[in-house]
Amino acid sequence: MQQGTRHRLELDDERLQAFWRERHVCTLATLRPDGTPHVVPVGATLDAAAGLARVITSAGSAKARHVERAGPDGLPVAITQVDGRRWATLEGRAVVRADPASVADAELRYTERYKPPRANPRRVVIEVAIGRVLGHV
Repeated sequence: MQQGTRHRLELDDERLQAFWRERHVCTLATLRPDGTPHVVPVGATLDAAAGLARVITSAGSAKARHVERAGPDGLPVAITQVDGRRWATLEGRAVVRADPASVADAELRYTERYKPPRANPRRVVIEVAIGRVLGHV
């Protein structure tokens, strides 16, 4: 096995998908304008078929502002969840979606995994196009 591939996973791996259906708090790592990491706890959902992860948040949050500053090409981010020795990280480029259809879809996915989110008229979605998956599930 080559260096660095030991923990590579594929989105179609049922073990990965099952792990991401369980209720776990995740962390989202974004980059501040000065290049330093900003890591916060989040609820995240995986849409393996579409190759996307989603995080709902308020438009004024630091994480949303970091992603928006990156522009249309998106910001490199990582979403990680851990449960004992099991862990998985989804890496990719994030963009902010504010249109009602994207927000409603993300809220539904969040409700299915966690619970109904509180009302937030400023809600947006951080949508991550997954480029790499690492983990041990």
